[in-house]
Amino acid sequence: MSTIPVDPPLEVAAPASATDRGSRSTGTLTLGIALLGSAAALGLVVRRDAGRPSFQSLDDRWLSWMGGPHEGLPSAVAALLNWFGGPLGSVVPLALLAFLLVRRRWVSAGFLFLAYMAGNMLVVQGLKHLVDRPRPENPLVRVDHGSFPSGHAAGAALLVVLVGVLLVPAARRRAWWIGGAVFTVAMMWSRTWLHAHWLSDTAAGAVAGAGAGLIAWWLCAPALAREAGRTAERAHSYRRAA
Repeated sequence: MSTIPVDPPLEVAAPASATDRGSRSTGTLTLGIALLGSAAALGLVVRRDAGRPSFQSLDDRWLSWMGGPHEGLPSAVAALLNWFGGPLGSVVPLALLAFLLVRRRWVSAGFLFLAYMAGNMLVVQGLKHLVDRPRPENPLVRVDHGSFPSGHAAGAALLVVLVGVLLVPAARRRAWWIGGAVFTVAMMWSRTWLHAHWLSDTAAGAVAGAGAGLIAWWLCAPALAREAGRTAERAHSYRRAA
């Protein structure tokens, strides 16, 4: 008599790493280093004169276009994105972490935890303390110290990469990247709309988050692929037993 294994593995993310042969290509690493390096280079430029960097006139002009009125649908969207990117927004990566642990996908859970912590704590907070740029006057939401880079924009871009790696099949990632880019740009807009950041802060945050995610993906790709292969094999065994 055939027996059915208890708690069969979910197949949702197995194809994402198992079939993505280019996930550890030099292109992934090169792009990640280029993006992260761009954020660091921009930070060094700002650090020379944090109060008035060389491109401050562009930031001032953009902020003037974000003058309002701050009401209606744009205000509601900006408030929602502010909530999503704040402490309460951590429920998304935490929920994904719990999902991976329940499914016993230890490598994926470790990748998510380490990449998210490294991107947000080491990269973003490191740049904030290095640059220490003043924020725009009269922000419309509560903010902490350091305007450069935008933690909300960095978190959005990093989350797009992590979810794309762990949950989106390789064949569908192009559409995911496009949608993720739109989401990240919307987050960048919301931070300037709320006068919480300068435009250059949000650009640096977005490329820093994406760069950190891509580098972490490149480093962990072989282990993720092996785990995905084991998950696919267990799923195949379950189907045969059923």
